[in-house]
Amino acid sequence: MPSDAQFKVQNALHRALLRVSGGRLGRTIVGMPALELTTIGRKSGEPRRVMLTAPVVDGDTIVVVASRGGDPTHPAWFLNLRDNPEVEVSMRSGPRRPMTARVADAAERAALWPRVVANFRGYADYQRKTSREIPLVLLTPRG
Repeated sequence: MPSDAQFKVQNALHRALLRVSGGRLGRTIVGMPALELTTIGRKSGEPRRVMLTAPVVDGDTIVVVASRGGDPTHPAWFLNLRDNPEVEVSMRSGPRRPMTARVADAAERAALWPRVVANFRGYADYQRKTSREIPLVLLTPRG
């Protein structure tokens, strides 16, 4: 499992690729739209940004997966938005939009999980690697 430092390096490299290419490269990852999610740190109160993929986009609703590669612990960004669901999202290097995050309930997750796995089979592998149920997070426009 990658360390926190490795995840931070991957995020920095992804942002650099987007910046250097003027947003032409890195807008998708393994066929899924890339997005930058900004949460407020639950301990620091400071903005925290992370690059993620969106395996499902339904109209204005974006679904992200709190997999952390199948790690037994939730990713920090998930813990942040669980404590403060007001987030910002930039899809494919676009403008940041205020959104609200919420964890999919059991019925929503049951309906969404097959679609998530259909778009990236790796998520099924991640779920097999961990005993925790990997949360799906729905991001919807605020307001």
